Formats: sequence, C-alpha cells, structure tokens
Amino acid sequence: MKILVVDDEKDMETLFQQRFRKEIREHQVEFAFAFSGEDALRYLEQLNHEAVLILSDINMPGMSGLELLRHIKEKYENPPPVVMMITAYGDTENYNQAMKLGADEFLTKPVDFNLLKEKLKLKN
Repeated sequence: MKILVVDDEKDMETLFQQRFRKEIREHQVEFAFAFSGEDALRYLEQLNHEAVLILSDINMPGMSGLELLRHIKEKYENPPPVVMMITAYGDTENYNQAMKLGADEFLTKPVDFNLLKEKLKLKN
C-alpha cells in the first residue's frame, strides 16, 4: 500500500518511519512525504496519482489540507484515493468541512498509531 503523508511538520516523516518500521520492512506499506499541499499535488501529478491513501494535516501554511482535499477529490476520480485528514484541532467545524469535501476519515493529533494501523487493516 502506497501512502502519501502531507504535513508541514518535517518530524512527522521520522515518526511515521519509526512507527511503521516493521510494516515498511515487510513491504506492507511504502511511504512518500510532502511538506505542503502544493508539494502533494505535484507528487500526485508527476507519479500519475499512484498513492492509494493520503494522510493530510489540515492546518498548513499556503494551501490548507482542506483545500488539498478539494483538489484531490475533484481531479482524481478513477480510482479515487482514500484521504484521511489529521489535525491537532478536533473541532466540529473542521470535521464537518472535511466530511463535506469527501474525507474518508478524520484523525486527531497526536496520532494514535495503533488505531491508524487498525484502520489501514495492518497487523499490529
């Protein structure tokens, strides 16, 4: 499973690589990282949208995760990627807007990696 993680906090890359070390080693998952919404769109375009799952932070400078979500859902229909939104703010407004734009899941920071692995149907 190819996963694109979009977050302006660069330490998220290290965190995901540490928490998914076993799954990466066993080739269950492959991660790519983008540090802005703009970078994520370039990545998807250059690689012909090969990410199966996109995990995106909502609050980022420049293009927000919600704007990125809108672009992804408008542009990539076949097959539509699964998009999970991640935010430090579990407020109702962000949740409602993300769901209205087509988010498949809404997670809050700090990320519960065991819950995420369950949602990804990966063995713990």
